[in-house]
Amino acid sequence: MLGKNVNVTAVGSRDLAKAEAFAKALGIPKAYCSYQAILDDPDIEVVYIPLPNHLHVEWSIKAAEAGKHVLCEKPIAMTAAEAEQLIAVQARTGKMIQEAYMVLTNPQLIRARELVREGRIGELRTIQGAISWTNTDPNDVRNKLEIGGGITYDGGGYAITTTRFIFETEPTRAVALGDFDPELKVDRLVNAILDFPNGQANFLACQCLAPYERTVICGTEGRIEIPTPYNAAGDAPNKLIIDDGSTYDGSSAVVEEMAVVDQYTLEAELFSDAVRTDGPQLVPLEYTINNMRAIDAVQRSMRSGAWETV
Repeated sequence: MLGKNVNVTAVGSRDLAKAEAFAKALGIPKAYCSYQAILDDPDIEVVYIPLPNHLHVEWSIKAAEAGKHVLCEKPIAMTAAEAEQLIAVQARTGKMIQEAYMVLTNPQLIRARELVREGRIGELRTIQGAISWTNTDPNDVRNKLEIGGGITYDGGGYAITTTRFIFETEPTRAVALGDFDPELKVDRLVNAILDFPNGQANFLACQCLAPYERTVICGTEGRIEIPTPYNAAGDAPNKLIIDDGSTYDGSSAVVEEMAVVDQYTLEAELFSDAVRTDGPQLVPLEYTINNMRAIDAVQRSMRSGAWETV
């Protein structure tokens, strides 16, 4: 049992030994030697797809056409145009297809948006984000250009979806500077600015720096900091730092603790609820496609050196 109304019943891999070892370690009843075998199992209702990025759309379509609902890892596609195919597939099959941005289910991000809506920091003007780690493994899928590697698809996507969630509107253009690994050719560092109708967002995403993350939401009367906006703890309270700006050293800040939750479990539970009730999805495909459009614009700008329309 992963969570309320969520049971993990099978795992599939191209290597049966790996699938069996994974299943044994986590107490999963079934192990299959192919992805197709998962789709052929009539007892499985929902498929979670954590495959390399270039396989997301292909297997999301196959799963929906096999009668399964789909929770697919981010980014759901390599481009917005590719992701748009899924709208018709979802309509035709009647199966839900959702991108797995677990950060959007976390109470800390939802609470931050509530505080912005309530005017706690005055008028929202800008959001600053940072996410970094070190990954130089050439065998890691995130370092393989041809299958969707690079930091913009990974850490950059988190920063983009978070700022869109808080601003509650879409960026109109983007500009970015990127640093590309000379051997692996993937973008390993990106600094980007997104221009929204009601403000700007800037973010750093990198896979060649020391681990760090932070989101700072700035308004005319204060700021909200989220110390762990993406890799939030699942076994301890997360927190928001709320400051009215009355001191420069931050001593005027107050801390609001969140309830202890595992954002991955919560994501699975909320998707299960939507499936069971045929209710609204937390992350509908239209939201996902708009995120891909912003990612596309950032990637174009890294190469053109100019502002790109989202």
